[in-house]
Amino acid sequence: MLKLGVLISGRGSNLEALIKAAEDKDYPARVACVVADIDAAGLEHARKAGIPAVIVPRREFKDRQSFEMAVDKEMRKHGVELVCLAGFMRILTPWFVEQWLDRLINIHPSLLPSFTGLDTHKRAIEAGVKFSGCTVHFVRAGLDSGPIIIQAAVPVLPEDSEEALAARVLIEEHKIYPAAVKLIAEGRVNIHEERVFIAGASAPESIINPAYF
Repeated sequence: MLKLGVLISGRGSNLEALIKAAEDKDYPARVACVVADIDAAGLEHARKAGIPAVIVPRREFKDRQSFEMAVDKEMRKHGVELVCLAGFMRILTPWFVEQWLDRLINIHPSLLPSFTGLDTHKRAIEAGVKFSGCTVHFVRAGLDSGPIIIQAAVPVLPEDSEEALAARVLIEEHKIYPAAVKLIAEGRVNIHEERVFIAGASAPESIINPAYF
């Protein structure tokens, strides 16, 4: 079983999706610990599942690296093999990224490399794109950068509000994060020249929005 360490700052809905996926005895990964930088609501998901849940308060540390060293210590204490960012609202330093290189993944609510950072759904609607979605990727030092593992797309509807689009994307997030972890745990994910190749994977047929016929 691949041991996961999950970092959160909020409600932890993607953490909950990973915990639920691991309830299947055939799922090849388990959440070993959860760390939050604040007293996040999502910690309750871990506590209910009997998973160690720790707060490492960012404000109690003199700088980012000392904070990250404390987080790193918690990961290693619980034998973590893959770190999963799930709504973790801190930009990690190159030091932390290097410690967990190719063992650190993130989920972002856009089709990267478009709309990095915050307010992704608002920006997608304003840009007039016909598709938005979510991305799971390996983390690099740049903001929301790194080799892409899996993406899910949803249509942007003419009447969409930011909240409506966010809700539709979130449904897909809860599918692809456990899927990405499963692929990694099964040893099917390979990185070559900063591109991800997945053994045995196939691509879907094209999709079009709007449907003009």
